[in-house]
Amino acid sequence: MLSHGAAVGFFVIGPAIVQHCDTEAEISVNGESGREFAIAAARQMSDLHCEDVRIFDVRGLSPLTNFLVIGSGTSDRQIKAVADHVSDLAREQFNLERFAGERDTAATWLVLDFIDVMVHLFEPATRAHYDLEMLWGDAPFMEWSRHGQHRKTVEG
Repeated sequence: MLSHGAAVGFFVIGPAIVQHCDTEAEISVNGESGREFAIAAARQMSDLHCEDVRIFDVRGLSPLTNFLVIGSGTSDRQIKAVADHVSDLAREQFNLERFAGERDTAATWLVLDFIDVMVHLFEPATRAHYDLEMLWGDAPFMEWSRHGQHRKTVEG
């Protein structure tokens, strides 16, 4: 996990390259705050009509992050709006700033990097193509829905 005085580095996610820059600020949140933010982000994505929202706990499996939040949007406009709302949620309720972000040119895949939590917003066909669920299939899935709420899936 990156922390105080992290070095410059890059990582590649599909067609996107995300740059991490040098910083003197503490950029990692503790695991419990990351978990809480991942759940809040998933709930907000669902509230904003994203489908098939999932959280994977990749602690110990990924050197880049602790939690992956993955969801599908129905249009590039929706994907961009959801990204803005999730970034606002991070800043206003969790005092987190987006460390990095990237999208492909058509906005079919948008990545928001909050260090301990990475949010992936996809257009459904792009999500199926890259199949992060299979890639992270060894990671535990985290429940995030509110009591009495059913998660929206592609199947219904």
